[in-house]
Amino acid sequence: MALGNSIKVSEYDRYYERMLEEGLEFQDEVSKQLWEMGIILKSYLSRSYQYSIGENMFGAEIKYDKKFRETGNLYIETAEKSNPYKSEYVKSGVYRNDNAWLYIIGDKELFYIFSSKHLKMLEANCKTVTTSTSQGFLLPIKDAKHHCIREVATQAC
Repeated sequence: MALGNSIKVSEYDRYYERMLEEGLEFQDEVSKQLWEMGIILKSYLSRSYQYSIGENMFGAEIKYDKKFRETGNLYIETAEKSNPYKSEYVKSGVYRNDNAWLYIIGDKELFYIFSSKHLKMLEANCKTVTTSTSQGFLLPIKDAKHHCIREVATQAC
């Protein structure tokens, strides 16, 4: 049984690494687009700064949602686990206690910029979702367009 669990963990670790790389590439794309708009987004690279302060100096939480076009919803994360075998979720996304006042979410062609505070208020009217590693709520795209601060189409379009 232990061998089976170690194989599952290593499969999850590989999956996690792939998803992390995709997320980092998305953060780079967002940073590039914001730079072209005159906004400098300096990311914190160390875990200690990311955990104690936030993702970046600007105060923007950035999430890659590669499925929103298929689902018609943005998945707004509220809690997470580092792997599916842990029992407890910890606050993350819009509820993470850091410097984030903005929440940026989308894909490499289109992303939305929201006020984190405003997203928290929208949660009560949205469907909640729990996966093996994450909890959050679904914000329909039609509502996202209405509630976002800005919708940004990237040059990749």
